[in-house]
Amino acid sequence: MTIATTDNQSSSAHSIMRGLLAFGSAELANRIVRILVVIVIARQLVPELVGVAALTLSLFELIRVIANIGVGQKIIAASDQSLESVCNAAYRIFWCWCMLVAAIQLIAAGALFIFFDQGLAAQMLAVLCGVYFFMPGGLVQCFRLMRSKKLPTVARIGATQTIADHLLTGLLVFFWPNPWAIVLPKLLTAPLWLILMRRAESWSFDPGSAPAPYRDMLNFGAAILVTDILLALRNNLDKLIISAFLGVSALGSYYFAFNAGIGIVGALATAFGTVIYPHLCNPDGHRQSKDMMQYIIAAALLIFGMLTAAQFFLAPIYVPLIFGAQWVHAIPLIQTLSLAGIPLAMGAIASAYLRAIDRASLDAWCGLCVCILALVAMGIGAQSGLIEAATGWVLGTTMAVGTYTLILAIKSQLNLKEKAHV
Repeated sequence: MTIATTDNQSSSAHSIMRGLLAFGSAELANRIVRILVVIVIARQLVPELVGVAALTLSLFELIRVIANIGVGQKIIAASDQSLESVCNAAYRIFWCWCMLVAAIQLIAAGALFIFFDQGLAAQMLAVLCGVYFFMPGGLVQCFRLMRSKKLPTVARIGATQTIADHLLTGLLVFFWPNPWAIVLPKLLTAPLWLILMRRAESWSFDPGSAPAPYRDMLNFGAAILVTDILLALRNNLDKLIISAFLGVSALGSYYFAFNAGIGIVGALATAFGTVIYPHLCNPDGHRQSKDMMQYIIAAALLIFGMLTAAQFFLAPIYVPLIFGAQWVHAIPLIQTLSLAGIPLAMGAIASAYLRAIDRASLDAWCGLCVCILALVAMGIGAQSGLIEAATGWVLGTTMAVGTYTLILAIKSQLNLKEKAHV
C-alpha cells in the first residue's frame, strides 16, 4: 500500500510539472511571436488604424470573459459514474451561454455604431461574434482532457491557435495594411482550435442520455464566472487608477513594467492553478490529499520564489539588454511588482482548492476581497507616486491573499485530522 501511494504521488508530481512546463513553454512561445508581429504592425499601420483595431479587440476580450462560465470545472471534478450526464448538461449550457454572449457582443457593436460613431469597429466586433459558434463544439472535449490530466495537450492546442493567430496577423498586415488584418485572424483560427480539440478527445453529445441537474452546475459556474470577472477587473482597473491619478506617461511606464514583469508570472500562476485543479479533485484518500497539497505548496514556493528572485535581481540586466536604455527608469517598478509573484501563486492554489471542494462561491468572495483591497491600496499609494502605487497593489494583494490562504490552510488541516480519526 505504501509503495502504491508513493507511486501515485510521484506520478501526480510528474504530471503537475509536465503541465506547468507545457503552459510555461506555450506562454513563452506566444510572447516571442507576439513581439515579432507587433514589429510588423508598427511598420505597416499608422496609429489611427491600430487604435481602431485595438478598440475592437479590447471590447472583444472584455466580453469574452463572460463566456468563461465555470460549468466546465464540474466535468473535471465529476465522478466516473456521473461524467457522461455532467458532460451532456455542460454541452447544452455551453451552447446556450455562448449564444447569449454573442447577442451581448452584437448589442455592444450596435452601441458603438449608434452612439459613438465607430462604424468600422462596430462591423469588426459584430463579425467576431462568429467565434462563439465554434467554442461550444470543443469545450466539453477540452475539460475532459483536463480531467484526464492531459494538460500538455490542452496547452499545445491553445498555443497552436494563438501562434497561428499571430502569424496570420503578421502575414495579412504585411500584404494588406488594414485593421481587418488584425481582427480577422481571431475568427479564422477558431476552427483550428475546434478541430484539434475534437481530434484530441473523441467525445460526442448523446441526446438519449439524461443530463445532470442544471441548477447545481449553473450555480457553481456562476460563482467561477464572478471570480474571473473580478480578476479581469483587477487586471484592468489598475491601469485606469494610474492614468487618473498620475497621467498617461506614468501609465505607459506601469503598463510596460507590468507586462515585462509580473504579467508573465501572473499568467504562470493562473496556469499553475489550472494544472493542479484536476489533482485536487477526487483524491484517493485523505493522506494522499494532505501529501498532495503539501507538495503543491512546496513546489509553488520553490518555482515562484525563484521566478520572483530572478526578476528582482536580473531586471537591471535584461531590461536595457532586451527592451532598450529608454526603459531603464522602469526597473524599480518591475522589481516592486515582481514581489507579488508568490502571493499570486498562493491565491491560485487557494482558488483551485476551493473549487475542488465545491466551494466556488467562497472563492468568489475571496476574489472580491483581493480585488477591492489591491485597488484601494493602489489608489492610496498613487497619491504619492508611481512606485508607491505599485507598492500598494503588491501589499494589498499580499495581505488579502495571505489572510484567506492562511485561514483555509488551518481549516483544511483541521478537517483532514478529523477525517483521519474517523
